[in-house]
Amino acid sequence: MMSVIINPQSLSGTITAPPSKSMTHRYLVISALANGTSLLETPLRSDDTLATIDAIRKLNIYVEDIGNEWEIAGGSPKASTSVIDCKESGTTMRLMLGFCSLLNEASTLTGAPSLIRRPNKPLLEALEQLGVMTQSKDGYPPITVKGKMNGGKASIRGDVSSQFVSSIILAAPYAKHPVDLKVTTQLESKPYVEMTIDAMKKSGITAQYTDSLDKIHIPLGNYIPQIKRIEGDWSSAAYMLAAGAISGKVHVDNLDIESKQADKEIIQILKQMGAYMKFTGNRVTTEKSDLKAIDIDLRDCPDLFPIVSCLCSIAEGRSTLTGLGRLKIKESDRLEAVIEGLERMGVKMIRSENSLTIIGDSPIGAMIDPHNDHRIAMSFAILAQRASGKTKILNSKCVSKSYPEFWGHLKKIGAKIR
Repeated sequence: MMSVIINPQSLSGTITAPPSKSMTHRYLVISALANGTSLLETPLRSDDTLATIDAIRKLNIYVEDIGNEWEIAGGSPKASTSVIDCKESGTTMRLMLGFCSLLNEASTLTGAPSLIRRPNKPLLEALEQLGVMTQSKDGYPPITVKGKMNGGKASIRGDVSSQFVSSIILAAPYAKHPVDLKVTTQLESKPYVEMTIDAMKKSGITAQYTDSLDKIHIPLGNYIPQIKRIEGDWSSAAYMLAAGAISGKVHVDNLDIESKQADKEIIQILKQMGAYMKFTGNRVTTEKSDLKAIDIDLRDCPDLFPIVSCLCSIAEGRSTLTGLGRLKIKESDRLEAVIEGLERMGVKMIRSENSLTIIGDSPIGAMIDPHNDHRIAMSFAILAQRASGKTKILNSKCVSKSYPEFWGHLKKIGAKIR
């Protein structure tokens, strides 16, 4: 299991943000359902997105990898005769459950140990309301799904995973009847569903929905085959923007300031913390700043929790982060993993059931176990730039789940890594 040792360093340089993982997943599913050939330009090539490609290939969808483009011949999916392995990708699992609900024969999906611990019961219950047969052990993989989705009305909780809602509405245009989905609790990670609806609209399907997204109507229809360039990933860019704000000056290119991505919220967070920021076209620049404590609800952008926690650990004052209830069902128990790492680096904290107060100070170098979670590894690699002494990150290869070029990009802007 490979590890890296990081010495603190002032960083400077320019990085091109990798393509969006969330958008790559969504357009892979849309292209696989569209009747015809689509071309995805500059898709993200990561462990998670390659898991989605493997899944749709097993469902009789032809995908040709032509360098920096993926050509997808969609429109004729068939149930897989072998088990579909979603590896460690929760997005793959959830979106493919909706996809497989459109097929007349049964398909079975499973994944790595970290994935089979992640819940899916609310999604399966909603699919059953729409006429789909599902079989699992209380919602955990392996899961068998058999359609075809009838459509009609269904209710679903919105406080476990927004991916459940995205899964249903992405598949819904191909049901036998239109789908009316009611979200029975406050929808968390709401921007991710807005991103899905936006991708659907750009592909020929216009949903009707309330402002709170508690009611969504999906008409019948067909996605349009298209040439789609995948925009830069704000989730990945957040690490490099944070790096500039705490240790130098970093330019991040390939960012759409009008993006629907949830993690674009990193802009507002850094601004609130007093970070210097400059916007030039598709470039965002951050520069070392005296950061101030913040109080913020991360309910709609939980993936930012690890890097925001690290920023707060060097900010002046006490920061309180709330909206953390779902972090235990990510790739790791993210709340516990962050607390463990910060404690190792000498950061003082006060925790409650759904919040964490972080007292900013001067972290010390330490050995960090990311618990096979890409976002934990990347966040502490950034904090290491301001720690006193060396920091060792175990299992450094876990970043390939979403940002395979992370270590190379960090070295490019001057990080001392071996």
